[in-house]
Amino acid sequence: METTHAASALDPDFVRTQFPAFSEPTLAGQAFFENAGGSYACAAVIGRLQEYYRRLRVQPGYASAASVEAGQWMEAARERLGEYLGVPAGEVQFGPSTSQNTYVLAHAVRPLLKPGDEIIVTNQDHEANSGAWRRLADQGAVVKEWRVDPRMGCLDVRQLDALLSRRTRLLAFPHVSNIVGHYNPVADISARARAVGALTVVDGVSSAPHGLPEIRALGADIYLFSLYKTYGPHQGVMVLSPRLLDQLGNEGHFFNSHEPFKRLTPAGADHAQVAAARGIAEYFDLLDAHHHPGGARAQRPQRVREALRAVELPLLSTLLEFLGRRTDIRLLGPAQAAERAATVAFVPRSVTPRELGERLARRGFMIGYGGFYAVRLLQAMNVDPQRGVARISFVHYTTAGEIDGLMGALDASLRAP
Repeated sequence: METTHAASALDPDFVRTQFPAFSEPTLAGQAFFENAGGSYACAAVIGRLQEYYRRLRVQPGYASAASVEAGQWMEAARERLGEYLGVPAGEVQFGPSTSQNTYVLAHAVRPLLKPGDEIIVTNQDHEANSGAWRRLADQGAVVKEWRVDPRMGCLDVRQLDALLSRRTRLLAFPHVSNIVGHYNPVADISARARAVGALTVVDGVSSAPHGLPEIRALGADIYLFSLYKTYGPHQGVMVLSPRLLDQLGNEGHFFNSHEPFKRLTPAGADHAQVAAARGIAEYFDLLDAHHHPGGARAQRPQRVREALRAVELPLLSTLLEFLGRRTDIRLLGPAQAAERAATVAFVPRSVTPRELGERLARRGFMIGYGGFYAVRLLQAMNVDPQRGVARISFVHYTTAGEIDGLMGALDASLRAP
């Protein structure tokens, strides 16, 4: 299938040389389209992880040279990621995953709640950013549900106003749904919540791979995302201010309550993976320096965000146009690329999502299928969660040729008996 694409905003050859997976013999001839489940790791992260295990695999915080350097690597990861998120290092918290971070956070929020206080959740979320808050009903909280439009799966901000009240203490919602891919207007939503004195907890897992956000511009009180979906190690990041952290309960050991990076990590940090997370920022540095040599460092985060989006947007438009013309699938979420991230789910009518995934795998295209921990959303959209959906998700290292190949393979696989 031949398709004409505009020139890429990034040099694809340079980009792909920064990811060892693209030179891995066992992956040769395969195109990766399940990035929403976890992206390839960049070389800078892999290199730092290997070096840490080779010569810094000691307990940080002691006087030995290796111990001191190990701690410095961990602090540098907070500082460098903070630069791309627009926050100081003291606001960057690491944990084993976003699901685990949210679970611990929900426990830590309990001291702020009184019986009858209200929490608003959505049925658009991954269950990790919904179930943990719903369980607080057992502590006397009143849980309200902000519901999606069952046809498109989108949230209507106008309906939120009817749910917010002076008793609302917390609003949890996704930046981008991992099924419908729609960008929610975080800044607008956060401002509405702030007007009634409510905290906002934003699940950014499905948004961050497409550009680390400037947290201050979003206005969110707490923002969470997963590093293993943003080209890094298997860690979750939680951004929140020290002032807010001081108001939350201590979920770590009682004798560590004065240490801010231990209050929300009961099991302790994974030193090596935290240290290696610095490599994500180093990869973005290389990306920007290659395409904008001599560019001002202060503008680098915004340039990188814009570059990633500029690569994905035309490819996403091409894919959505192709899917929109088909009568043998039901596309979930907006059909316009400008309204969504490059995560596209659909329901095939003549074959199960799993069967479609297996057919595509035989042709060298790796996609996802299933419910993706969004059971409430699928039920609201009248999709059987057990059957699930087929999901195509890509990022800036995906090429136009891979999109073309995928569309051809989809056409053949959907038509196959």
